Amino acid sequence: MNEIKKGYKKLQVWQKAHQFVLLVYKYTKDFPQFELFGLTSQVRRAAISIAANIVEGQASNSKKDFLNFLNISNRSLAETEYLLEASLDLAYLSEKSFSELEKLRVEVGGLLHGLMRSVKAKLDT
Repeated sequence: MNEIKKGYKKLQVWQKAHQFVLLVYKYTKDFPQFELFGLTSQVRRAAISIAANIVEGQASNSKKDFLNFLNISNRSLAETEYLLEASLDLAYLSEKSFSELEKLRVEVGGLLHGLMRSVKAKLDT
């Protein structure tokens, strides 16, 4: 049976953000056990916040609220960028894994900024 996509699932930015979350979880499962409540938890929470805020914003009743949630998502994206860089520097991530994550993170950022511009333009009219 084909599932009809509704709401946030139609948004390409959410689809890519969700892929990013899954990839972050895949690569952080091998972080040191002593980081479980430190860096592992922090990078996972930041990554999932990107997608979750897109979902929450899309469900809001106003474009202004939607834009606010997209801004929160964008801040989580920036936080994730740093956390992944730190993970690379600590040798918790390989260069290959980091590059794969970074490529998808940049793609999410571009889509997110495009959506933010679109929503903001609708507010300004």
